[in-house]
Amino acid sequence: MRTLTEEQVELGTMLPELSIDLTPTVVVSTAVATMDFTPVHHDVEGARAQGSKDIFLNILTTMGLVERYVTDWAGPEAVIRRINVKLGVPAYAGDRLVFTGAVVAHDGDEFTIEVRGKVSLGDHASGTVTLALPA
Repeated sequence: MRTLTEEQVELGTMLPELSIDLTPTVVVSTAVATMDFTPVHHDVEGARAQGSKDIFLNILTTMGLVERYVTDWAGPEAVIRRINVKLGVPAYAGDRLVFTGAVVAHDGDEFTIEVRGKVSLGDHASGTVTLALPA
């Protein structure tokens, strides 16, 4: 895989959409992989007892998916400099998480990507990722 260079990216460039089916296995395995054993991420009855409709993604998984989305587009030599993402609605098992993004700023060797991750209830994650690309 090649890494994009500064010359290949323009303001307004749209990133390709990334769609992820949030199967129960995805939700549970990513919680376990991040050592988050909070019941709302792996125990349906425990999640419901706390007022949730089902198990849902944890914060570390969401942030990892945001990073994956941007670096899959930019390439392996891109360096993430800043992430400013807020969480919105839960991303429940059985839903689909769809990422979209666009280049919204360019300053020196840094590009800022506006990212949105949506599920059926609305925005799960939204914000910006700033990264540096090789010249």
